[in-house]
Amino acid sequence: MLNRPEHQGASVLVAGANFGCGSSREHAPWAIRDAGFRAIVAPSFADIFRANCNKTGLLAAPLTESQVRHLIDLATEDPAAEVTIDLEAQQVRGDGFAYSFEIDAFARECLLGGLDEIALVERHQPAIAAYEARRDSWLPAVK
Repeated sequence: MLNRPEHQGASVLVAGANFGCGSSREHAPWAIRDAGFRAIVAPSFADIFRANCNKTGLLAAPLTESQVRHLIDLATEDPAAEVTIDLEAQQVRGDGFAYSFEIDAFARECLLGGLDEIALVERHQPAIAAYEARRDSWLPAVK
């Protein structure tokens, strides 16, 4: 369905169970992001894939198999149907439905704040600088 003109520009990818299985490198979520997707909805995700999605700013939202089937059927029957994801409310919404999903609180905070691992470290720059100023002199200097 990804190659159909009516689905071009979609930002939500709807997939099957254990999505990302065998994709243990960050390149898989990068490729999905590069294709224009901002979120993936599936019944389950491979653990490493989900973690890599979170690290690269791609939401992996788990829904039940029947909810995912409904979204697939909806996209098939009405390609113009709009589905939105509200990360703050942790819901996938469309005309006449709202499905809740669970996400790790830390992953949610990072996605909402646009924070990657470097940005998380930079948030602590004053504490890092204070430590560096008082660390033992025998330790090698950090450049």
